[in-house]
Amino acid sequence: MINKDFFQALEDLEAEKGIKKEYFLEALTNALTSAYKKNYEQGRKIEVKLNPEKNTIRIFAYRDIVEEVEDPENQISLQDAKLIKKTAKLGDQLSEEFSPKDFGRIAAGAAKQVITQKLREEERSLAYGELEGKVDTLTTGIIRRTESDIIYIELAGTTIEGVLLPQDQVPGESYNINDRTRVYIKKLRETAHGVQALVSRAHPNFVKKLFELEVPEIQAGIIEIKSVSRDAGKRTKIAIYSKDENVDALGACVGQKGVRVNSIVSSLNGEKIDIVIYTEDIFEYIARALSPAKVISVEIDEAAKKAMVIVPDDKLSLAIGKNGINVKLAAKLTGWKIDVKSESKANASATVTTTNLDDIGDLFGDINLD
Repeated sequence: MINKDFFQALEDLEAEKGIKKEYFLEALTNALTSAYKKNYEQGRKIEVKLNPEKNTIRIFAYRDIVEEVEDPENQISLQDAKLIKKTAKLGDQLSEEFSPKDFGRIAAGAAKQVITQKLREEERSLAYGELEGKVDTLTTGIIRRTESDIIYIELAGTTIEGVLLPQDQVPGESYNINDRTRVYIKKLRETAHGVQALVSRAHPNFVKKLFELEVPEIQAGIIEIKSVSRDAGKRTKIAIYSKDENVDALGACVGQKGVRVNSIVSSLNGEKIDIVIYTEDIFEYIARALSPAKVISVEIDEAAKKAMVIVPDDKLSLAIGKNGINVKLAAKLTGWKIDVKSESKANASATVTTTNLDDIGDLFGDINLD
């Protein structure tokens, strides 16, 4: 059975897709073997041999040479075997080549199915390899289309489509066709149309990665980002820590005349950022997390991981924030449930032992970009 076009198609795939034809041959051999058995002799021992050099597909059936035949499909007597091959001996295996008249059509169908499947698998594998190392990083892309509030982005340097779902979009931002935008790659997913990258502009790690790009000390591992909490489009709180006492974490992140943090704020279209200096002292950390509000005292319930914070009467609304955003972000940043109470209300209730933080506000070095 000779099919030059068939093998030429494999050569073309190798040239166009970079997929070596050997990748298909084993799968094709198995598929053609199954196709033959399904359409002809199911119980027969057969072998399909593909020879790309000679452009041939050959089918061989095998029978064991025995004295007494019990299974005619897979056994043959020595006498009959010698009629086919004079040198046949008992115990040998006799091979016979077959070429069914209409097997070419069956083979073509099986080959097409295998090639399509293997092509998809290889393209999927290449796509994963293309972006696998870029998950949890920032990249840029061009907005190509929108469908039902879903934004589709052509990611720079890849053939993979980025998908910006509604929950990953920032309220108030506009997404126009052919606009260039920066996104955070959350993860890859397989779909009926191939591999897609789920991307985000609303994820807290979007801000984290902007700081990593903008602040060399973070890239070098001198300054560590401990936590990030975010209400996309409104406010972000980020806790940082310097591993080197000689390096000012706050100054490094703000930059000379605010150049670094202002660049990040610009990338976020004006979103407010509170930079908090991390400390293992949970009383102090919770107080700092409520920046820009000044805190009088903090009492904690370690078992329930709850904190009660007392603030001056005139700072209560600042500590809570509009729609509770400040205290909610502080709670996410620290991992503690935080309740805020005004000083006058606290004085009217039962007195409890607290850690006084009257002067901490002057020592924080935290920054609030309102």
